[in-house]
Amino acid sequence: MTTICVPEIGDSSKVTVIEVAVAFGDTVTLGDTLIVLESDKASMEIPAEISGIIGIVHVTEGTEVSEGDPICELEGNTAEQKTESTNEISRESKSEVAEGVTADLSSAHQLIAVPDTGNADGITVIEIAVVEGDFVTEGDILIVLESDKASMEIPATHSGKILSLKVSEGDSVVEGDPICELEVQDSQQAAKESATEAEMDSSSKPLTSGESDAEYKPNPTKNASEVARVEQGESTLLSSKDVSGVHAGPAVRAMARELMVKLKDVPSTGPRGRITKDDLYNYVRGRVSVNDNKPPATGLDIPAIPKIDFESYGPVERAPMTKIHKLTADNMKRCWLNVPSVTQFDEADITDLEAFRKMKKPDADTRGIRLTPLPFLIKASAYALREFPLVNSSIDLSTDEIVKMDFVNIGVAVDTPDGLLVPVIRDADQKGIWELASEISELADKARTKKLRSQEMQGATFTISSLGSIGGSAFTPIVPAPQAAILGVSKASIKPIWDGSNFQPRLMLPLCLSYDHRIINGGDGARFTSLLGSTLADIRHLLL
Repeated sequence: MTTICVPEIGDSSKVTVIEVAVAFGDTVTLGDTLIVLESDKASMEIPAEISGIIGIVHVTEGTEVSEGDPICELEGNTAEQKTESTNEISRESKSEVAEGVTADLSSAHQLIAVPDTGNADGITVIEIAVVEGDFVTEGDILIVLESDKASMEIPATHSGKILSLKVSEGDSVVEGDPICELEVQDSQQAAKESATEAEMDSSSKPLTSGESDAEYKPNPTKNASEVARVEQGESTLLSSKDVSGVHAGPAVRAMARELMVKLKDVPSTGPRGRITKDDLYNYVRGRVSVNDNKPPATGLDIPAIPKIDFESYGPVERAPMTKIHKLTADNMKRCWLNVPSVTQFDEADITDLEAFRKMKKPDADTRGIRLTPLPFLIKASAYALREFPLVNSSIDLSTDEIVKMDFVNIGVAVDTPDGLLVPVIRDADQKGIWELASEISELADKARTKKLRSQEMQGATFTISSLGSIGGSAFTPIVPAPQAAILGVSKASIKPIWDGSNFQPRLMLPLCLSYDHRIINGGDGARFTSLLGSTLADIRHLLL
């Protein structure tokens, strides 16, 4: 018998056993999960160091353990045990990662660390794309990080096998934090190993308790069909057989505890019978459907939009939403439901402004700057925001206060192939037209080439969304809370304007100001657009 003990867990205090995955008499192989530990910040699966048969189990759920405490007795091949030198290498790697570098664990091991994300305060792990034992090639996505404004995929810097993961979904990480330990291989070898693993997954599955080799028949479509039946609302709940070892990651286990779901009841569709987040979601949906056949409603009791079988009407094409699309959709829904907005429509006579802009185009070409109407819009808006500080404010519902910002940071919506991004021009009221034009061009290029840093999309007090280059006569932009207002600009057109004696052809620019009616009343909104229009009509106002 070999005593399996708690390895170094990087936590000087005791941690809690939240799940025991084995029982007396179970057969385990090298790498199978024995127990799951949880600290204040993360969960950790403790794997078997050798293959064999479980004897006495020394821990139970709720037990607090620390490094060196016995987990269980195991009768097996001791030659497969991890060496102390490997543990020592792992300990040394942690100190190197603390210094913000990717550590060499050995000639064949690498510790992959979080690169520079531009967020000193930390950024959240929203998705883990790999599991321990996976084979990845250089460039494959390991994790996805998310800040307030954007998401970032972190790729593998080497090809090889994932030995251990150092992060969980929901963790907050900074530059230099470890992501995973990787057994480095060349790309061809990693691809070959990955293909072999895929073949094994499609033709094999761990035996559950009570099954024999003769009884078990692989059926790769079984779980998928079961999940489909659950979603259709069958009256009988589906459940898998009781198993002593459930295959699921720490994030899935934490979610199951939060939803009060027994993982042994959840049908699995992941590799080697592993339970994924989608499996858990589908199981919960099925239970809700069984208990209540009514469509789910939102927190505001708004009836849900019914699901439509579009394919029944004709051919369709499906494409997954990008991360930016998802973030934008969530943000727009949140703002639409929470902000009572009003849109004020107005027009600005920019005939003289456009003549001046065209006159200055040779100077712009000399400077290597593209001079569009947008820098003038930003400069005029910054001037109007200083005159009407209530439009440059926000509401703090926790204290019932109006917060007026003593700085003017203007966000500019940029349409990119991947979705809408809003880089921010800081201190716009303190910059000239040339400086604004140069900065806008630089930020727009970064947005379209996915090089915007998260700091460059934060801190806006007002936003401009210009559709003038595309078309349209007016629209109602959604207020991007916590900002108080957003300016929508449509395409300018020539209109006959009465000058007191005759109609004159003038170039008129549509202005659409959407604002938070909790902060700004109709009079202030109209006065703001009136001042903005007069400023654009005669830019000499900017000199006053």
